[in-house]
Amino acid sequence: MTVTIYHNPACTTSRKVLGMIRDAGIEPVIVEYLKSPPTRAQLIEMVGRMGVPLRSILRRRNTPFEALGLGDPALPDAALLDAIADHPVLIERPIVETPKGVKLCRPPETVLELL
Repeated sequence: MTVTIYHNPACTTSRKVLGMIRDAGIEPVIVEYLKSPPTRAQLIEMVGRMGVPLRSILRRRNTPFEALGLGDPALPDAALLDAIADHPVLIERPIVETPKGVKLCRPPETVLELL
């Protein structure tokens, strides 16, 4: 099974999810999204597979979320995608993709549904 984790090694939750994947005997593909952010098309595909709005994967804490006015519900997805492209730190983490689906793994135990 191929497992991909969009990971930030500085994030405790992301490290915990990575450990849980490895504890399950799987060595995932690790994408450090701050260094190699997903493309617009990848983001659209991920949230589509998650079945959630793009806004639901935005990180608010310790990001330019407020300064960029991203809390405005009238902003279209195109504006959110532009902001994410300029500031990948806006992606909440960790997001995990497996053949069983894609989830934002908060709380960390959510990853078990995908393994």
